[in-house]
Amino acid sequence: MPDAPFAYPLRTVPAWAVLQRRLFDEIEQARRLFRDRYTLPDGRLRGVAEFVDRDGVDDLYEPFFNWPAFYLLGGPDEVLADSKRAWEGVTAQLAEAGMITEEYDNGYDWFHQGESLLFFAGICAADPADPAYAARARRFAELFIDPARGNYDAERNIIRAPHNGALGARPGLDDTVVPYSADRAEMRPYGLPIQGLDGIAMWDDLADPANALRMSEEMHRRAQGDIAVNLAATSLAANAWLYHGDATAAAWIRRYVDGWRARTGEGIMPDSVGPDGVAGSLHDGRWWGGHYGWAWPHGLHSVGMSALIGALNHALVTDGDEALDLVRTMLDAVLAEARTGTVTDSTYSLRGGWLARLGDAGGEPGMLVPYRHGADGWFDFGPLQLDLPLWLWWWSRSDADAERLERAIAGLPASADLVAPFRDKEEAGHEAGWYSFLAGRLPDYPERALEMALGQVARRTAMMLGDARDPDAAHLHFWQRVNPVVTEVLTQLAAGAPQVLYNGGLGHTALRYEDVERARPGLPQDVAALVHRLDDDGIGVRLVNTSVVHTRTLRLRGGRFGLDRIVAASAEVEDASGHPGASGTYASPRGAIGTHAVACDDDLVVVLPPAHAADLDLTIARGDGTPRHLTPLTDAEGHA
Repeated sequence: MPDAPFAYPLRTVPAWAVLQRRLFDEIEQARRLFRDRYTLPDGRLRGVAEFVDRDGVDDLYEPFFNWPAFYLLGGPDEVLADSKRAWEGVTAQLAEAGMITEEYDNGYDWFHQGESLLFFAGICAADPADPAYAARARRFAELFIDPARGNYDAERNIIRAPHNGALGARPGLDDTVVPYSADRAEMRPYGLPIQGLDGIAMWDDLADPANALRMSEEMHRRAQGDIAVNLAATSLAANAWLYHGDATAAAWIRRYVDGWRARTGEGIMPDSVGPDGVAGSLHDGRWWGGHYGWAWPHGLHSVGMSALIGALNHALVTDGDEALDLVRTMLDAVLAEARTGTVTDSTYSLRGGWLARLGDAGGEPGMLVPYRHGADGWFDFGPLQLDLPLWLWWWSRSDADAERLERAIAGLPASADLVAPFRDKEEAGHEAGWYSFLAGRLPDYPERALEMALGQVARRTAMMLGDARDPDAAHLHFWQRVNPVVTEVLTQLAAGAPQVLYNGGLGHTALRYEDVERARPGLPQDVAALVHRLDDDGIGVRLVNTSVVHTRTLRLRGGRFGLDRIVAASAEVEDASGHPGASGTYASPRGAIGTHAVACDDDLVVVLPPAHAADLDLTIARGDGTPRHLTPLTDAEGHA
């Protein structure tokens, strides 16, 4: 446990450090306002509306999805306690509404179940010593690992239905068949759920009641067997595995993901597998057409996200990156079809979010790729979402993945603001700015991004303060919009990682911090962190103690839940005269210059006196560790 004299006194406190600590403080004040206004003392949300179908479980968990991540980054102790209270209160609400059984969703698609999972998995990572959450993690994973629970067909290596959960594989898409009529205006941009039905060639054909009923009946008939978004269910097993390395959970992840890889072969991953175990057997053998698949409603957005989540979980338990090819081939396929156009003039089904993100630049030409594939080939062109190529590069650090990401960024409109202030549901969207900072092209990203994040907290706080509605009225999606906990920028700058994949990803980071004095995860009070280099050899990070009174001590450990290990550290500090020394030197007690580098066993302790900083070069043994949920060391275990 090296306790290295890396710190040097600050002549000026960097603006990014002051802004980062201000962001921690403002988030917490706004978070308490949200808690007090919209939740009850037992954690329940106020005034939840009645549920009319299988949908809606995710909506109650989503307002809190990143609270545990905020705690893990260094948010106050109260954040963890409030997170548990909210999860347990909402879970009790949902049980009383008949939406969950034994604390888990009765059964819905994984595009939405994954959104619910973020909150629970975050709590598990934040406090793995809590036996109640550890038991839940294992119990939830067994719903899919154990064929006796009704979700998994071990013989055919498939999840047995698009809707799955505590009640096993659920038939159809709802408990009743309701005509899928043309008056569903909110669904019109996504087009026909199933293509190729006689007499139903366009959306307006659903105005015929007979056609609307036939479409719904066909959707229900085909809602059996496996679909691509079920790959996100591997996060339940991975979360359980991170506790104690359960071999059964790891084996299930490996086998299930490998099943999809085998069906894919050298082409594009299919979006469905029939109950017979054959890809596309309910869709005339086509690789497209499944529920939440390539043709409807979101295509790459949902298929790519889930495939990436499954591939990352496979890589986590196997320490092999081959499953990432599932997503690489998808991206290469849509990039091969790219065209130049404007978002403003496009008919892209999710164009509204991109117009909010790009502003006036939405009217400028940029690269558009197809998100969906149907009977007439590729369609639904829009800008390539950057989370997919960014995560591939972040995980692999390969040149090929970097080149693909660079091409996607270069395809944005020329005047696009990479630090634009906007909010999307995934609390993401600034991937291009962050990567450009790491590549040396946007050096002021930290300050600008932190200013933007502070503005987002202020905006959401103003929305809460201006909300004149009865707090006991149902707010559902409003709660998601005003959640003031913004973690994208903090995760990028302090933890060196992209925002979590929203439909069920686990919260990977490049570094993990511990407050040594308080024996808890996260940055200590007053300490700011800036990861400014990520490559295959290591990480560059600057640590700043903004306090002028208190000494702070922190421990650094390797990321990806410990798959990566810190094996050496060096620093650029100041000599005895107060001038910057050469990299790897420090001021000795007698004022002499000495070379300083330490070997580590994934346990680096840094002491930061008041108004001091440390610029660390960390050598990382990538893929050399044993991933686990991390419980901070106690005094008896040897922390400083």
